[in-house]
Amino acid sequence: MAQQKNSTSPRKLHRLHGGLHLPDNKQQSIGSTVEKARLPQQLIIPLSQHIGEPAEALVKVGDPVLKGQMIGKSQGYISAPVHAPTSGVVTAVEAYPVPHPSGLPAHCVIIESDGEERWCELPEKIADYESQEPGLLRERIRSAGIVGLGGAAFPTSVKTNPGAGNPIHTLVINGAECEPYITCDDMLMRLRSEQVLSGAAILRYLVGAKRCLIGIEDNKPEAIAAMEAAVTSAGAGWAEVVTIPTRYPSGGEKQLIKIMTGEEVPSGGIPGHIGFVCHNVGTTAAVADAVLEGIPLISRYVTLTGNGISTPCNLEVLIGTPINELIEQAGGYTDSVNKLILGGPMMGLTLENDQVPITKAANCLLAADHSESPSNSTALACIRCGRCAEACPVTLLPQQMYWYSRAKDLEKVQEYNLFDCIECGCCSHVCPSHIPLVQYFRYAKTESRAKKREVEASERARARHEARVARQARIKAERAALMAKKKAALAKNTAAKKARDSDPKKAAIEAAKKRAAEKKAKMAQQGVEPENTENLTEAQKKAIDEADARRSESSAEIKKGEEATTSSEQQGP
Repeated sequence: MAQQKNSTSPRKLHRLHGGLHLPDNKQQSIGSTVEKARLPQQLIIPLSQHIGEPAEALVKVGDPVLKGQMIGKSQGYISAPVHAPTSGVVTAVEAYPVPHPSGLPAHCVIIESDGEERWCELPEKIADYESQEPGLLRERIRSAGIVGLGGAAFPTSVKTNPGAGNPIHTLVINGAECEPYITCDDMLMRLRSEQVLSGAAILRYLVGAKRCLIGIEDNKPEAIAAMEAAVTSAGAGWAEVVTIPTRYPSGGEKQLIKIMTGEEVPSGGIPGHIGFVCHNVGTTAAVADAVLEGIPLISRYVTLTGNGISTPCNLEVLIGTPINELIEQAGGYTDSVNKLILGGPMMGLTLENDQVPITKAANCLLAADHSESPSNSTALACIRCGRCAEACPVTLLPQQMYWYSRAKDLEKVQEYNLFDCIECGCCSHVCPSHIPLVQYFRYAKTESRAKKREVEASERARARHEARVARQARIKAERAALMAKKKAALAKNTAAKKARDSDPKKAAIEAAKKRAAEKKAKMAQQGVEPENTENLTEAQKKAIDEADARRSESSAEIKKGEEATTSSEQQGP
C-alpha cells in the first residue's frame, strides 16, 4: 500500500462555487465535556428512522426487552433494524408523533425503562476484520442498525457495497460539520478519534479504497489535532487529515469532494460513480462499535444550543429519548426562546413541540431566540437580483426553478436539475424578498416523485394488461393451431380412404361382393335358397344325386296317391 505523508493540508484545495460565510456560533456548546444524558422513564423508538422501508416490530405489548436487543427487523434491501436503548417492558406499539417534515405520526415501540440497563447477549467481537469476508462485515453493520448520522440516515450497509461497476479508490470521512451551532461531530473527533479512525479502516477495507481523506473545517483545531494524533499513533499511512476553509455548505459530500480533490460528481450521479464513498464521522465511529465491540446503534452525540436554552452542551443521548427531558437536563428554556429547531438554522426542522423523540438522524437541538431565527417574514415579489444563483453551491438557477415550481410546471423545473439541489438554504438566506425558495423546491421534488410513482404504477398496469392480452391471444392461437391439426388429420384419413377405394383389385372384390349380395337378395325374394353346390367332391355329388332321386320317387308316389283319391271321389258309391 502506498504511504502518504500525514498532514493537515498537503494538497491543493479547490474553490467551492457560491456558499456563505456564516457566524459559526459553535463556542456556546463546547465549553464542557460530553456527558451521558439521564436515563428517561420512557423511550419512544420509531420504526422508521432511515431512508427506505420501515422496520417491522418484533415485540408486542408486555414483552420484556434487554438493552441492545433488536426490536424491529429491516424489511427489504434499503432498510435498517432498530434496537432497545435500555432494558424494560414494551408498553405500546402504536403511532406516535415523530420529528418529520410531514408532521405525521409514525409507528413506534414505546418502552418503560426498568432502570437496570441489563444488556442482551451481544454478537461476537471481530478484532481481525481483515480476515473476514466483506459480506459478513456488511451484515454485521446492517444488523447493528447503522445509518448515516450526518442527517441523511441512509443505511450504511448499502453504501459499503458500491458494486463491481463502481470501483472505489477514495474513502472520504466527513468531519466538516459546516452548519452553524452544531458541534457534536467536533466533540466526537476530540474524544473518540481512535474509534473514528478504526471505523474508517473498516470502511476502507469494505469498499476497497486505497486512500482515506478526513476533511475538517479550520474552525475545529482541537478536532484536527486529535485526528492527526490518531493517524500518527496508528501508523495509518493510508489516511490524510485535510483542513478545509470554513464555508457553508462545505460539508455536503459532493462539495467536500470538490474542495479536497477538484473532482465533480456528475449531475444526477452519486460519488460512487467517480470512485468516492463518503461517510460521516459519527457513522464511522458507530461502525467501529458494531464490528469491534458488537454494539448496535442505540445512542449518539447531540448538541443542545442556542440563546433559548440555559446551558448549551453536548450529550450522549439514547435513541428514543423525549426531547423535553434533554432540554430539562440542559437547564430548561430561557425567556427569550422563539422556536425549537431539530438540526441547524439552515437545514433544520422547526418542531411544534418538544414531546417527540430523538432519532438516529438528530444531531442538534437549537432553541433559538428572535435574533438567531427571526419569525417568518412576508414573502415579496422576486426582483430578479440573481443573488440566489450566486450563492448556490451546485451552480443551479434558483430563480428559474422558483418560477416553474410556483407554476407547478414539474417537467420544466426538472430540466433545471431540480434533484441536484441539496436544500442547503443558501438561496433562501440571501433572498432580499424573503422568498422561501427551499420550500418551493421541496414541494416540487415531492410532487415530482409522486407523479413518477403514478407513472410507474400506470406503466405496471399497462404491462399487466398487455401481458393479459398477449396471453389470451396466445391461448387463442394455440387452440386454432390444435383445431387446424385435427382438421388436417381428418383430411388425411379421408384422402387415404379415397386412395384405397381407387385400387382395381379392391374395386373388383367390392363389385363381386355387391353382385353376390344382390343375387342373394333376389333369391330371397323368390323364396329360393342357394344350393351351395360349388366345389363339391365326387362323394358329395353322388350323395346329392341319390337324395334327389329319392326325393323324385317320393314326389311321384305322393302325386299318384293324390290322383287315385281324386278319381274315387268323383265316381261316388
